[in-house]
This record gives sequence, C-alpha cells and structure tokens, in this order.
Amino acid sequence: METMYINHIAVAVCAILNLVVGAFWYSPALFYKAWKKENGLTDVDFENINMGKLYGVSFVLALIMSYNMAFFLGDANTDWAWGTAAGFFTGFGFCAMIFTAIALFEKKSWKYILINSGYIIFYFTLIGFVLGIWR
Repeated sequence: METMYINHIAVAVCAILNLVVGAFWYSPALFYKAWKKENGLTDVDFENINMGKLYGVSFVLALIMSYNMAFFLGDANTDWAWGTAAGFFTGFGFCAMIFTAIALFEKKSWKYILINSGYIIFYFTLIGFVLGIWR
C-alpha cells in the first residue's frame, strides 16, 4: 500500500478559500446581481439570515470537500500540475455536471447554471492547485 500524505493546514486553507472565493464570486463586483435575479431573490430575502450559522455550516461542508480532494491527491507523486488538473476535472466532470443536471430538472436558466458551475469549477481547480503545490 502506498503512503498517503495529507497536509491538514493546506486543507483548512482550502476550506477558508471556499468562503473567500465565494464571497468574491457572488459579490456585486462579479455575479451578485445576476445570481440574485436568476434565483428570484430580493434584498429582503437576506434580512433575517443567521450569517454565523450559514458560514459555519458552509465551512464544515468546505472542509469535507477539501479533505476529500486531499485524499484523492494524497499520493506522494502529486504535484501542482496534477493537482490543478484533478481539481478541474473534479469540478467540471463531476460536480458541475451533476449540478447542471439537477438545475435543468428544476427548470433553472443557463445563466444560473453557468454562474454556479463556473464557481464550482474555479473552486475545485484552485484547491487542486493548492493541495498539489503545498505538499
């Protein structure tokens, strides 16, 4: 059996990156207005949200995703190129595809699908890179 290497600090950073990248991706500087419109949401919908709970649960989910990717890339031969490629193929080939299939059945728009799938692909590519380079 091969030795698996997990950098727990890199995994934690990747989980934090989920929140940081998501905050920027869904900010007014990028896709906030379009995302909100495609979801039929208004500013009123965001008034009574428990942000601590929302970010706490999101962080735990991001930690699980990051550990999953770290186990996938845990081989001693993993480098930044393989990590980046594996992250992209995971984000595009698995995550974005199932997200798209679900969104199509929910009758979501292609704009909605592209905004969210773009985030998914970017995030997984990024964490693949981080986990690949930070050995």
